[in-house]
Amino acid sequence: MSATMMQDLFHISIPIAEKILRPVVVYAFLVVCLRVFGKREMVQLNPFDFVVLLSLSNAVQNAIIGEDNSLLGGLIGALSLLVVNWLVIRFLFRHRRLDQILAGKPVVLVEKGHLKERALAKEFLTHSELLTMARRQGLESLKEIQTCILEPGGTISIKRKEPPPEDVRQAELLARIDKLSVQIDDLQKRLPAQGV
Repeated sequence: MSATMMQDLFHISIPIAEKILRPVVVYAFLVVCLRVFGKREMVQLNPFDFVVLLSLSNAVQNAIIGEDNSLLGGLIGALSLLVVNWLVIRFLFRHRRLDQILAGKPVVLVEKGHLKERALAKEFLTHSELLTMARRQGLESLKEIQTCILEPGGTISIKRKEPPPEDVRQAELLARIDKLSVQIDDLQKRLPAQGV
């Protein structure tokens, strides 16, 4: 390796303190922005949200690396992000109340089978986006949802409607009738063959 290449790889052109501070500030800024702009960014990435997240990472890249493009500088920046994230998670784990305040509260989107339009509007979720999330959990329509909750971390919890007991009993009776019908047909076919 040439001396110039070694210098490009390991010579940091900005102070190490600045190299550490830049990712920490960008990390804090992004966490606050994602909290302010809602859980939607975490729920499901439609094409618009995906473009925003890609652009966001590109937009803050220079803020993180500054004037330094060295390998060592990049590693220091990445390590700073990982360490700050680890410290924040560890701190919030020990301070549950603060974690709840920062993460927010769960939002009920469907309750007792009824869509909560205000909650959907507040989270900027459309019916089709909610239906897509329901399909991922094996439901075919929004009518099958008993309860749907948007959790603070952006995950969706969906509880399927349970059929009324009368419907369950009716389905069981129809299944028994079908089984009896098959058995009767089978008997009718066997009787002539046995000479009865």
